[in-house]
Amino acid sequence: MTDQLDEQCINTLRFLSVDMVQKANSGHPGLPLGAAPMAYVLWTRYLKHNPRSPHWSDRDRFVLSAGHGSALLYSLLFTTGYELSLDDIKQFRQWGSKAPGHPERGHTPGVEVTTGPLGQGMANAVGMAMAEAQLAARYNVEGHIPVDHRTWAIVSDGDLMEGVAAEAASLAGHLRLSKLTCLYDDNYVTLSAGTDITFSEDRAARFEAYGWHTVKVDDGNDLAAIDAALQAACAETTRPSLILVRTHLGYGSPEQDSFKAHGSPLGAENVRKTKQNLGWPTEPAFFLPKDALAHLRTALDRGATQQEAWSGRMKAYASAFPERARELERRLRSDLPGGWDEDLTSFPADAKGMATRVASGQVMNAIAPCLPALSGGSADLDPSTKTALKGLGDFNPPPSKSEDEQGSDGGGWGFQGRNIHFGVREHAMGAIANGLSAHGGFIPYASTFLIFSDYMRPAIRLAALMHLHVVYVFTHDSIALGEDGPTHQPAEQLASLRAIPNLTVIRPCDANETAVAWRLAVESRARPVALVLTRQDLPTLDRQRYADANGLRKGAYILTDAPDCKPVLILIASGSEVGLILRAAEKLQGEGIAVRCVSMPSWELFDALPHAARDAVLPPSVPARLSVELGIGQGWHRYVGDGGDVLSVEGFGASAPAAVLLENYGFTVDNVCARARALLKRGQEKRADHETHGH
Repeated sequence: MTDQLDEQCINTLRFLSVDMVQKANSGHPGLPLGAAPMAYVLWTRYLKHNPRSPHWSDRDRFVLSAGHGSALLYSLLFTTGYELSLDDIKQFRQWGSKAPGHPERGHTPGVEVTTGPLGQGMANAVGMAMAEAQLAARYNVEGHIPVDHRTWAIVSDGDLMEGVAAEAASLAGHLRLSKLTCLYDDNYVTLSAGTDITFSEDRAARFEAYGWHTVKVDDGNDLAAIDAALQAACAETTRPSLILVRTHLGYGSPEQDSFKAHGSPLGAENVRKTKQNLGWPTEPAFFLPKDALAHLRTALDRGATQQEAWSGRMKAYASAFPERARELERRLRSDLPGGWDEDLTSFPADAKGMATRVASGQVMNAIAPCLPALSGGSADLDPSTKTALKGLGDFNPPPSKSEDEQGSDGGGWGFQGRNIHFGVREHAMGAIANGLSAHGGFIPYASTFLIFSDYMRPAIRLAALMHLHVVYVFTHDSIALGEDGPTHQPAEQLASLRAIPNLTVIRPCDANETAVAWRLAVESRARPVALVLTRQDLPTLDRQRYADANGLRKGAYILTDAPDCKPVLILIASGSEVGLILRAAEKLQGEGIAVRCVSMPSWELFDALPHAARDAVLPPSVPARLSVELGIGQGWHRYVGDGGDVLSVEGFGASAPAAVLLENYGFTVDNVCARARALLKRGQEKRADHETHGH
């Protein structure tokens, strides 16, 4: 291959991208113009992928963390032969296009993760590298290597400025993820100005301090230097690699090295000048040289050959280790093993009961041995969130040569360990869990206190947007955690999580609802699930007296009902407040008031029911409804209606023992009863007024 052909291929990528942005009159031309050479070398000489089989499990993963440069990714996908046509990229950023403004997983073939919010993609890449490391450690044996791929990312100044990337990079260095390589588009320019006004640190030194191998490429158009840096990254066996490539934003354009080239079309005249500067035909737009396309399309044959070789290895592996092979294949298909929950028994009725976080930990440890895909951890809170998988080891780097000589065993498990210690890095934890899920073969879980879900909210939102299978275990779910005070007492977090589309939020009321919630979370493939759990003990309800906990699958169900199923009042609660409404109902029923009690652990599951099924639980004929929940009341009015009332926490908490807080915030049997009576009285007065004045 000649240097001239290299240049032609690179300019093909550049100007397909520029023309996309110009036609859409929207987008980011600067990154594709500057970063095309490094992307070209990576995609044609190093990246293991098969465009005809974008979900091949042993492919390399490529993440464009700088998702604003999506036009470059679409150019790469189209020219290498993915199911993305020239007509598709001509519809860049338009309604229904396969080429949306930022890359979207599941929308465009070949896009591994949804990127654009900076830093997220880099942290996703860390998760993908962790996934490969754990699968390889568990399934590879001498002479049989079914798992052997790398993770690559292109990152920007903005990515490296974001805290989530710093958190993830710190952990990646600690874990020695040597099969992770990030190419840094080091162009000295951000969206609004040069980096000199915000970002003057020594990036290489920072990453070296994290434990990364770093290489500098002084000229982003020097293909030989880029190639040598990538070779060095592949040769590195104990550290992840950051390749700092000095590029020029908007290379070749009149706006080169100016922030003006970042996020706006160049304009027709500047497009013409850029093409002239780089020796490219000014017409037609989307010019596609046959030689360049033919060379870039060699990815099809190369990828097919690589996948065929892997298939041969898998066949030999299955012959030598049939049980391991079946387990690996099942995980990669996201299939659950038969009987995975057989050891999960129901919890006996118990007036004292247990905290739902404790019940959750028992459930996790019951299912984990039969569910090898389940892996995860907490942000340094395992003793409090009860999320450690006992006897399944810690995810640690294998010992280095010096450690091996000293007798270190990396904790005894190395990368096989299923307990991931994320450290106090909630945001990275969420984004890494997304990477584990997107990679395939995992049901990742991430755990912290509910209040700190705020630290990882952007990653939760992206998990929901990508339809990823991630389980969040949020404990310490209300002001009832007590003395830690309002900084640790969640008030608005439940409403905030419920506002995220495609996220299932479940707040179980006892140990048995918790078990059902975990079953549902494991079975949920196309959406993440947040389990919201208590610190304090809750009674384990007597299911001979109350409805079966499997009612949780409906989102809301009748726990106990009025005589003849004809209530005049409905009490609704989630989580720890379910026990409270049951006690209040007993008192009200003693006064001759016909009460229905509804456990409503999940709005999302309830809203998915048919209209008639929802009305069976909350009949329109019963307007007197009181919801009781230790959080802000936002959203509850849709369930209680105009004739109902909401008992909630409309403000922050306070530092005091839990019992004192509950008394002062009105979460007592007496106050629930008083609010219920007031509702009924108001309803009676309204009916009387209606009868007096007629229609």
